[in-house]
Amino acid sequence: MERLWAADIPRSVREVLSDLRPDRALAYTTVMTVMENLHRKGWLDRERDGRAWRYVPTVNQQQYTAGLMNDALTSSPDRAGALTRFVEQIDIEDAEALARALDEALAQRRGGSPR
Repeated sequence: MERLWAADIPRSVREVLSDLRPDRALAYTTVMTVMENLHRKGWLDRERDGRAWRYVPTVNQQQYTAGLMNDALTSSPDRAGALTRFVEQIDIEDAEALARALDEALAQRRGGSPR
């Protein structure tokens, strides 16, 4: 997924494999299987390009990360407690960014502007 997010254009299995080869020795069929699985799960969309497929992510990296965070939060029986522990663990810059994001999101939901 990181290679497809970084590319910002549809990529073929062969192109992704070429990007991965300096880091790991992978078979074409391994990369093809992973990309097909991601397509079936809805994480990748694809379009025909001759005999090959070109794949593109259906969500950006921020949306994916937000989904992971939401999944983790959903798994907790005490969501407020989990949020509190999370905020206690992050650095001050992230906490301030979170406060701004909350202000903006709440203002949008209420139909107003952030304070």
